[in-house]
Amino acid sequence: MANRDRLSGLDASFLALEEGGAHMHVGSVLLFDGEAPAYEDFIAKLDRRLPLVPRCRQKLAFPPLVQSRPVWIDDPHFNAGYHVRHTALPVPAGEAELRRLAGRVFAQRLDRSKPLWELWLVDRVGDGRFAIISKTHHCLVDGISGVDIATVLFDLDPDPPELPPPEPWLPRPEPTHAALLTDALIERASGPLGLARAVAGAAARPRAALAAGTTALGGLAAITQAGLAGAPRSPLNVRIGPHRRFAWVDADLATFKAIKNALGGTVNDVVLTVVAGALRSHYRAHGYDTDVELKAMVPVSIRADFERGALGNRVTAMYAPLPIGLEDPIARFRAIHESMRGLKESGQAVGAEVLTTLADFAPPTILSQAARLQAVQRFFNLTVTNVPGPQVPLYLMGRPLSRLYPLVPVPENCALGVAIMSYDGRIDFGLLADFDALPDLDELAAALEQAIAELAAVAGATPAGARRTRSKQSA
Repeated sequence: MANRDRLSGLDASFLALEEGGAHMHVGSVLLFDGEAPAYEDFIAKLDRRLPLVPRCRQKLAFPPLVQSRPVWIDDPHFNAGYHVRHTALPVPAGEAELRRLAGRVFAQRLDRSKPLWELWLVDRVGDGRFAIISKTHHCLVDGISGVDIATVLFDLDPDPPELPPPEPWLPRPEPTHAALLTDALIERASGPLGLARAVAGAAARPRAALAAGTTALGGLAAITQAGLAGAPRSPLNVRIGPHRRFAWVDADLATFKAIKNALGGTVNDVVLTVVAGALRSHYRAHGYDTDVELKAMVPVSIRADFERGALGNRVTAMYAPLPIGLEDPIARFRAIHESMRGLKESGQAVGAEVLTTLADFAPPTILSQAARLQAVQRFFNLTVTNVPGPQVPLYLMGRPLSRLYPLVPVPENCALGVAIMSYDGRIDFGLLADFDALPDLDELAAALEQAIAELAAVAGATPAGARRTRSKQSA
């Protein structure tokens, strides 16, 4: 029987991807209105909410002799204070200093001997605001379920009833190396039995199995075709270093909805179009050839409604074209809309899900090598992820959350990741980049804001209140 605490093949691959220098954590910069809570009060609130996310008090244990993927075990020395760092920004303590700090925090690898998450409480940002910088390893939580988990820190009311103190937490004893090895060997031996049961089940329901198999094969063919086509050479695809820059852009969700309503597409089509417009400006500013069609890796959640809040990754990917050679923003939108509709019909996401499921049968040594091959792939030029967030105000100890700038990690040979999350009528962009590969990340953020305004203008949906915040230096 499979160990429910063992990492899936996909989750384990995120650990292997870090061997080349990437940092595979997701996170965000959260801006709040009001005075920062006292550190001790914040820790006390967190301690009350931790029973809702038991995985956050667990660490990884690695079976000896690399016999299987790691398992989650209770950390007998867990201390919330270790995971919540308290800091202040240098004068003038504004958004530029916050972005610089975020770049440094996001450039640091999480300690694998501890539970894989951190929160940084930042005392003051400008006048009357404070911030929290969060990061959680990708193997612990993906972006979609992360929205649900983050809400355990937040309230829907500025003055909610306080939770009672939790019962004392008693961690389970740490397993010995011998126990880890025995469990891994038993589980590996049971793998062929699980496959045999699946074959027997297919034989009992041949028509349903044939339909599912046809869908899976079609998906594998689609993703194979996408991989063989590859992504064009790009200055975005370089070997990244250890340092990061972080920038963000604010916009109104109503503007994006007005654009998609006017042009007949989806909000995600609008997101990809403005990202393509920003990259076109970036290419032209540097004298790069714009007569190319870049490819964005777009993560897609395959988490069912009943799985919302569950830990672990249920995510696959599609490869979306970004036609930066098209000067007309409407033409760019039309091209992206048609391409995305074709990708959904092609079953690329189904094919990617099949591949990630097969990873559960791969020995760890093969899985590690496969992850390294993925890191040097030429399937895509950058990552663009768009996650719908809560559309109601959230509060932390009575302080309203005003901005939520998300983070998506950059893999080994991909210097830029663009994460987007909507929240309470806003849509916020977080841009993470290799420090050396994109020294002008602030200009790319400016180009992104301009692309939003341009598309809104030609679509007849003037942006309301969008503004730019620029990152001068973030490491």
